[in-house]
Amino acid sequence: MEKSGMAFKISRMFIFLIAVASFLCVCFYTTLNWSDICIFCPKGEVVTSLTYFKKETEKFLQLPDTDCSKNPPFLVLLVTSSCDQKEARMAIRQTWGKEKLVARKRILTFFLLGTTENQYEQTDVLAESQAYKDIIQKGFIDTYYNLTLKTMMGMEWVHKFCQQSSFVMKTDSDVFVNVFYLTELLLRKNRSSNFFTGFLKMNERPIRQVFSKWYVSKYEYPGSTYPPFCSGTGYVFSTDVASQVLNISESVPFIKLEDVYIGLCLAKLQIKLEELNSKQTFFPIKLQFSLCRFVTCHYITPREQQDYWSQLEKSVDNMPSCLT
Repeated sequence: MEKSGMAFKISRMFIFLIAVASFLCVCFYTTLNWSDICIFCPKGEVVTSLTYFKKETEKFLQLPDTDCSKNPPFLVLLVTSSCDQKEARMAIRQTWGKEKLVARKRILTFFLLGTTENQYEQTDVLAESQAYKDIIQKGFIDTYYNLTLKTMMGMEWVHKFCQQSSFVMKTDSDVFVNVFYLTELLLRKNRSSNFFTGFLKMNERPIRQVFSKWYVSKYEYPGSTYPPFCSGTGYVFSTDVASQVLNISESVPFIKLEDVYIGLCLAKLQIKLEELNSKQTFFPIKLQFSLCRFVTCHYITPREQQDYWSQLEKSVDNMPSCLT
């Protein structure tokens, strides 16, 4: 009988504690604006006000050894990478990033990096930069949510050091780029200003689910749809756009999604997105290698970079025009 009474008391206490905990949770939930919490942002930050990009606030830590004024490149490839992705950078250096001349047009490839709190990794990056002279780096911490800073660093570098180029491409280190097909398409397009192309995203809506990697609060972006933008996996623009985006950026509310942020800048500049070809050529997904199907495809490992490039090299000497 005593045991039965004790069990009843414990049961009542347990129910009481659950009720109290539930009450506190409801109070916490109703007083906190969950739309402004970013679960995956650094330190679970709460976005409470708009911020704006401040250009030229940090000095470059690493700069490539190149002079665009002496031998202006036709195309500059800017590849976003992180300090721990040396294998991916090496694969690109040995494949599509090694090409310096395509259809008698000069092409340069550089890597965009932030910094790391791991001093051994930073020392390795310094040595890598000295060896290959193709790294552009500033002092912001290299995280996914600083990708906008990384991309704007690339825009600033073009503005300051390589305005003599004709076109710029921003892409990622897990993307394969068919530089031969891209060059052919750009030559046919024959555009020199206010040109921007890639995988067009025309009616994208902000993701408001707090557990999403791409979550954006209503404070950051109150609109129901984004202006048109191109997937950050790969977009190409005439070089004059870099300076225009950099100059307008200080009046555009900062968003951690770099492709969306560039789209906001383009909307303010009234630069319209264009298709590069009559058929789709930029793919934010993984595809099997094909000579004339894609300019970019995504989710490519370092080993696959080598495999795709090997297939491309075997075809390129006898390659018919993809446009015929």
